[in-house]
Amino acid sequence: MTAGRTPRSPKRIETETEEELIGRSGGGGKLSRSETVTVRLDPKLRYLATLAARKQRRTLSSFIEWAVEEALKRVQIVETPDPKTVIDEGENLWDVDEPDRFVKLAQHFPELLTFEEQSLWKSIREDPDLVVVTVDKSTGAKTVVHIEIKRLRSQWKMLAQPRDSKLR
Repeated sequence: MTAGRTPRSPKRIETETEEELIGRSGGGGKLSRSETVTVRLDPKLRYLATLAARKQRRTLSSFIEWAVEEALKRVQIVETPDPKTVIDEGENLWDVDEPDRFVKLAQHFPELLTFEEQSLWKSIREDPDLVVVTVDKSTGAKTVVHIEIKRLRSQWKMLAQPRDSKLR
């Protein structure tokens, strides 16, 4: 570097932070956020999303949230005989408590569980402290009638810890 020259800094694009948006009175969308998701977008998609956000006078974050919500209105989670979208089923699946959400998902849409979630669900269903079962006298088959949700909540942190799925 030659004397007297200041080093060039890379170009930066300044964007408003959530804190700056919250401090501003007036516009903007919802002000409280509880989840942060990091996504990778190819440069062209990000550029186009930024333009669309500008057109709607939104932040890029607000635009992405809106776009996801719009997509959830189109993705069918129940296909037949009465099609329902993810948004339609949202009230049946959402709960503020993670164990409750998990049980609802497992009971309504077990096909959407990951392998690890299937393993956890099996452990819950087989734990006599967490379930109430009936036994068919003629076949001996056990049927889970009820999940003891209060007990499940109290044991959730221990139960939901990642498990070593390797065979020993």
